[in-house]
Formats: sequence, C-alpha cells, structure tokens
Amino acid sequence: MTIWEADCYRRPLRDEAQNPLWELLICDREFHFTYGATAPQKAVNSQWLQQQFAAARQKAPQPPTEIRVFRPQSVSLLQAGAQPLGLVVKPTRFTPTLKQWLVQRAQWYQSQPTYSGEPYEPVALERPAPVPIPESLWGEQWQFASLSAQDFQESLVHEPIPFPAIPAEWLPLRLGLPSTAAIPGVVIDAGRRALPLCQWLQAQQPVALNYQAGPPDGVLLESGLVDRWVLTTFEDAQVTMAGQTFRDRQQQAKGLHFLLVRPDDSGMTFTGLWLLRL
Repeated sequence: MTIWEADCYRRPLRDEAQNPLWELLICDREFHFTYGATAPQKAVNSQWLQQQFAAARQKAPQPPTEIRVFRPQSVSLLQAGAQPLGLVVKPTRFTPTLKQWLVQRAQWYQSQPTYSGEPYEPVALERPAPVPIPESLWGEQWQFASLSAQDFQESLVHEPIPFPAIPAEWLPLRLGLPSTAAIPGVVIDAGRRALPLCQWLQAQQPVALNYQAGPPDGVLLESGLVDRWVLTTFEDAQVTMAGQTFRDRQQQAKGLHFLLVRPDDSGMTFTGLWLLRL
C-alpha cells in the first residue's frame, strides 16, 4: 500500500507582484518521495492541481493507493484535482511525515526573498469548542480499562464485532510494543443504545480520546479533522486517578488506545471497537 500525504495552502510567501503564493507539497510516509509546486493564489484550481498530481505520479516510483490530507480547507480542492486521475483523497489527521516537513519548511521560508513576514503556523487548525455527544446515545455506564498488547491483538480484535476500526499498521505488536505493554482504553456499556451509538461513532470517524483535567474532569473524543466531543465528565477522585493512569499509559504505548462499545459487561458480546492513536 503506497500512501501519499499532501497539503495545498497559502504560505508566508509573495511573488514579485506581491500576490500571495500557495504551495502544494506531497510526500510518502517514509519521505523517500517528495514533490512540491507553488503558484499565485488565483492560479490554484482543480486544473492546476490535476497537472501537478500527474507530474508527481510520473516522478514517483509507483502511484499512490490513497492521498491523505489533514487540512479541512484543502480536502475538496485536492479531491477535485485528484479525481480525474483516479486518485483517492482521504481526509485524516494522521499525516505525521508531512506535518514534520511543514514545520521544517516554516524555518526555510524565512530565508527566502519572497518571505512575507506574516504570522504563520504550519500545522495549526481552527478547532471548534467541544460539545456533548447527543444525550440519546449515551450508554448505561463506562470505565477506563486496559489490555495487554498480546490480549488486544491476539484475542479482542478477532471477536465478531459489527463495527471494527482497527488499522493493521497500528496493531501494538507491529509497532514494536512488548506483549505485556498495557494498551489503555475506554469501555462503554451502552445497553440497547450500543448499536445507534456505534453508528454515530462510525459517522464521526473517531481519532483519539483525551483525559481532560477539570474541574470537572472529563474525556474528550477527537473525531474527523477538527471536531471535538465531550464524551463524559466526572468529579470522582478514584476516576480521576484512573484518567491520569489512562493518559500515562497512552504515552507509554506510543499513543495507542482504544474505544470499546458493548451492550453489557458480560464480556461475551461487543458492538464496536476503535483502535486510536494520538
């Protein structure tokens, strides 16, 4: 599977006529392949992008299976340029190689004669305030939990689960975590609401869970490209300690964690499982 990561957006650069310059950057996950092009803002359209994608595809060792884009303002534009070539653009926050490249280039721009001097945050996005998930979807009870990397990968992921979202490249043993490493998670016992809750989660495209210190303390669900949801809030000291342990284990597990939805706490049936990563 060949993954490209791409961004097309305004940079702190201007041409000789003082027109703002936009830049298209493309790289693969290993940073073995890169492609870049700039143009005045008025020239950046689907036709220009189609030409650039065609040139990048010709230069690359092999065409991409998908092109991942993290910036909401770039998604539809890049889709319009990629679609005529049969290229698939996937919105996702997880474009680590590209983001690192953008941060590095932010320093390089300052040395260029076209540098405008305007404020520039290479990977910052406007994010709406978190909102509570619909009350009609909330389950009967929830808890912080953890599973060993081995139990997660060799047992849980093989259960019959109607709503699985488990990227193979994020399986803990594939990431080099020891089999005894604790993979933290949040488990929701949703009762009769398990199915509609999972349908709603699937539509939101969960990205990560974050323990948020209060008061009150809470758990935030990051989803889509910039959306945030208040999964739950609490003021119990023991739950707070569990939340802090959850956060510590996330860091120890290379950001890995999970969200599990089940109809009850019998441990016999599961409705949805999302393997997430910070």
